[in-house]
Amino acid sequence: ILTFLLYASFHLSRKPISIVKGELHKHCAASHEVELNSYREYAAQIQPVKKPSNVSQCGWEPFDKNNYKQLLGALDYSFLCAYAIGMYLSGIIGERLPIRYYLTVGMLASGLFTAMFGLGYFYNIHNLWFYIMAQIANGLVQTTGWPSVVTCIGNWFGKGRRGLIMGMWNSHTSVGNILGSLIAAYWVSTCWGLSFVVPGVIIAVMGIVCFLFLIERKCFSLIKTIENCTMSLNSGTAVTAEGRHGTSAISFLGALRIPGVIEFSLCLLFAKLVSYTFLFWLPLYITNVEHLDAKRAGDLSTLFDVGGIFGGILAGLISDRLEKRASTCGMMLLLAAPTLYMFSAVSKMGLEATIVMLLISGALVNGPYALITTAVSADLGTHKSLKGNARALSTVTAIIDGTGSVGAALGPLLAGLISPSGWNNVFYMLMVADACALLVSLKILWSCDGLAVPLKSVLLHTQIIEPVGYVFVFAMDFPDRHLN
Repeated sequence: ILTFLLYASFHLSRKPISIVKGELHKHCAASHEVELNSYREYAAQIQPVKKPSNVSQCGWEPFDKNNYKQLLGALDYSFLCAYAIGMYLSGIIGERLPIRYYLTVGMLASGLFTAMFGLGYFYNIHNLWFYIMAQIANGLVQTTGWPSVVTCIGNWFGKGRRGLIMGMWNSHTSVGNILGSLIAAYWVSTCWGLSFVVPGVIIAVMGIVCFLFLIERKCFSLIKTIENCTMSLNSGTAVTAEGRHGTSAISFLGALRIPGVIEFSLCLLFAKLVSYTFLFWLPLYITNVEHLDAKRAGDLSTLFDVGGIFGGILAGLISDRLEKRASTCGMMLLLAAPTLYMFSAVSKMGLEATIVMLLISGALVNGPYALITTAVSADLGTHKSLKGNARALSTVTAIIDGTGSVGAALGPLLAGLISPSGWNNVFYMLMVADACALLVSLKILWSCDGLAVPLKSVLLHTQIIEPVGYVFVFAMDFPDRHLN
């Protein structure tokens, strides 16, 4: 429960930027420059007013210009690019430091830089680089979260039920997104600076809670380690990388050699590209299509994360029953592509249709993403090729999520570049990314755990059930039950 709350606070602090976008740039009247100049003249005469004076009717400088989508995309890209780069280092560092201290420092720093973005409102800052640097710094320190919490939770549960339990546990991402959206939306129209300051305070407070109460699972895993753990806790000394599990931490290249790490990393890259494009651009899309204000659009966007909660749990449950992680991911990715197309078409038909498609799209888009970042990462981090070396879990998690974060950085950036030509083109880009993720998952299916399936064997165990249009549905029965 504690790790659930800790990482929910990470996502809570990431969400405000997507809500505030609709306030940073507003749809204004035609004569943009005339309105801006006249307002500056008016603002010069009323400096004592509490509301920041240098805010135009088109939004907050410098995001009030016609290139606002590119500037907002640059903010997303700054955060996510720093996050992707930092993630590769975070897992390696996290294996060599006490998780409680590492996670606490990261959360306190994240609270500082999240609030720093909001302080730009109160101090009337309109320099683009101030906001970009705040995003870069926040992206780097937020990398401390995921490898740490997965390492803490990964050894609690066996493989047999890991999918369902981690699917439920991974709902912290959606819960954090929902809470972050509601908190940010509460102040976005009146004082958007508080949309960042309040989440920043919350994650900093949770960092203090982490320092006071987080205990690593290793103290309860084996009776023979209780004395060592008690001694280390009482003395307050750091446990070395060699001593925490009796084996040395795995190297970066060693983690890459674990079967499936590269393939699942690439699959997550494309899956996270789709998910994070929704995370950062969905409220603005709803504002443009449904013509709602920033607060209502932010509230409505939470339905995507509600669907994501059910999608993550469903993906974990199915993968546990079938004992096939890649098959579950492939099935949901296959359904997600046409759902994205339907979303782009149906969302223009009215609010009710948008609500339904938000729930369905959230489940299918976030299901594979949740499964790969939790159960798959834990499975690979405790792979049989490691011969019991559990020290690889943090590094494997960082590699997979770091590669996925490359896609998370590309998605919002591409959305910012493509959206001026029409939102339909953004959805086409998302469908292509989803198709690429599906192709990678098929590669995993083809050679899972090093088992290559000859084409002749596939044909011998394949039956055509029914043609549906131009798509044939196949039933395949392989004699090897371990084949995914």
